[in-house]
Amino acid sequence: MAQLLAVVGGGDLSTHAVLAAEALRKAAGRRNAALALEIRGKGGGNPIPEAAIREAKAVLLVGEGDLGEGRFGALTRARAAIDDVLTDVNAVLDRLLAGTASASPASASTSATPTAKKIVAITSCPTGIAHTFMAAEGLQASAQALGHDIRVETQGSVGARDALTAVEIAAADVVIIAADTGVDRSRFAGKRLYATNTKAAIRDGKGLIATALAEAQLQAAGAAETKADGPARPAAAEKKAGAYKHLMTGVSFMLPFVVAGGLLIALAFAFGGIDAMKPENAGTLGFALSEIGAKAAFALIVPALAGYIAYSIADRPGIAPGMIGGMLAANLQAGFLGGIAAGFIAGYTTAFLNKHIRLHRNLEGLKPVLILPLIATAITGLLMVYVVGVPVAAVLAALTDWLKGMQGASALVLGLVLGGMMAVDMGGPINKAAYASSAALLSSGVDAPMAAVMLGGMTPPLGIALATRLFPNRFSKPEREAGGAAAVLGAAFITEGAIPFAAADPLRVIPSMVAGSAVAGALALTSGVTLKVPHGGLFVLPIPNAVTNLPGALIALVAGTVVTGLLVGLLKKRAA
Repeated sequence: MAQLLAVVGGGDLSTHAVLAAEALRKAAGRRNAALALEIRGKGGGNPIPEAAIREAKAVLLVGEGDLGEGRFGALTRARAAIDDVLTDVNAVLDRLLAGTASASPASASTSATPTAKKIVAITSCPTGIAHTFMAAEGLQASAQALGHDIRVETQGSVGARDALTAVEIAAADVVIIAADTGVDRSRFAGKRLYATNTKAAIRDGKGLIATALAEAQLQAAGAAETKADGPARPAAAEKKAGAYKHLMTGVSFMLPFVVAGGLLIALAFAFGGIDAMKPENAGTLGFALSEIGAKAAFALIVPALAGYIAYSIADRPGIAPGMIGGMLAANLQAGFLGGIAAGFIAGYTTAFLNKHIRLHRNLEGLKPVLILPLIATAITGLLMVYVVGVPVAAVLAALTDWLKGMQGASALVLGLVLGGMMAVDMGGPINKAAYASSAALLSSGVDAPMAAVMLGGMTPPLGIALATRLFPNRFSKPEREAGGAAAVLGAAFITEGAIPFAAADPLRVIPSMVAGSAVAGALALTSGVTLKVPHGGLFVLPIPNAVTNLPGALIALVAGTVVTGLLVGLLKKRAA
């Protein structure tokens, strides 16, 4: 096959140019076509060798600007926009290989006209709030810009919204799952599917759609309904699913128990006073609410965490062994650390057994209801009782004692770290690690870290909102208008409200937000602020006994907000 040439000119779209070049390279590789590729401008690589030009029959010119056409002499030229390549790289390459492209620049708009695709997608994040909907909006806007038809289902802690119908799934050319948690793929059997995380959809929806159209893999038809281990998963998605994603799946299912339990305990104190949970108050509304929150909802936190970590690893057969292992962890005083260990033990044990136990077709139905739960639960339980439980319980007890007794320098350092973590990636892995660990510690009676995390998480959007008012000339008109929305999101403890401002100027904005959040967290812990409620922001602080040292909490929040606002205003350049 003759040598093919491609030149990609990015101009101001250097990232998209690199993505387009990579899409061309992979598409050519799948066809075993020899392709010499050159990126011009920022991010460019080595120029096409003269020898390759002499051997070539055609050249593909992608993008605009100086593409160095003079060196290609009488070679047949095909032209395409970067968006054309990102939309349907196969169509662009087909036209080049078929030699149908016109050599006239006037034909550039029609030389590689993309075919509109039907796309269905699911977005989901551990808390099911901001990242879920930001990823959905990113996919919808990108698909519209590229001329594709898309339907997006969002999956949060309250369930699915805008659920995809069977007709829409059947008509789709590709399925995109942009999720930070495990998503059931059983209904997509027989469809081409591509799985990634929410960050990819938020930051570069066009690139994600292009990659999905080029690299999606077939979801094995019928596997989800006939296999005991639940829905089949594409190999590409399986490589991307690691320990963090399994842990975040468990956290996403755990959070409703933490939130419901924490709020009910706070309400118990509101109605029954500080002694609401004492036996002598049995029969009162406060005591009843405390029973529901502390002895029911909080009792299920660790089993839910463990059960759904196992579910993420081994699908439905992992739930029972995981939850039972989590209950053992709770009974052994191993807390959330033991629950995490139980979830991974149960999940990987179930997956291993499911892979290696082979039964006659007529007996396959016994695996998910009898064999896997029995053996996996026994193995997980014995390991928790004899191996894992006691040492993990000792570690948790030591950690709990240290956290409860911390003061002075230790409280200052922990507050700085937890508060700062909340602003580093605003809903990403670092933020989620701080929040999930602090929320889980509530079940062990440690409520100081939650105060640092919530106040530190509220500070970034509140600080940005303050900066838009104090330094309006540092922001564009749309940014100033978005400042009000950021304030509302910050008040509700939705840190992701600051993401658009951070994305526009990360080198100045993110350090400013980290500094403010660290100050808020440090002041909260050094002044003895504790918080029994894991979410809600300003709207839960007035609940009696939900927060210890309310004035200290407000001072920490105001101080952190002011630090962020001033630093953003001082560091950002004047808006154009």
